[in-house]
Amino acid sequence: MAERKTGKRAAKSAAVPPPGRYVLRLYVAGASAKSRQALLRVRQLCEAELKDNYELEVIDIYQQPGLARANQIVATPTLIKEFPLPVCRFIGNLSNTTGLFGEADLNL
Repeated sequence: MAERKTGKRAAKSAAVPPPGRYVLRLYVAGASAKSRQALLRVRQLCEAELKDNYELEVIDIYQQPGLARANQIVATPTLIKEFPLPVCRFIGNLSNTTGLFGEADLNL
């Protein structure tokens, strides 16, 4: 698993990941209980469904408010699946992630 906690997007958005590789961004608000719970849930889902075939970038909107504005983040936690297309957004406690990894229903 490649997890980045920085908001460096320029190089990443220019590069296209290999086919089948998932690129996810999780927007959180500080180190709150909801943020920790969302991060744990996303990690569990990714490990169970994608093994090592994903990149997860965690963005704290308090530390990088410009990224939150640029990506129109209005609530946290928000998970964005950037690749493969189509781009999908999941907002809230991430208990309903149907469609995150394609046709699979991942309501754990």
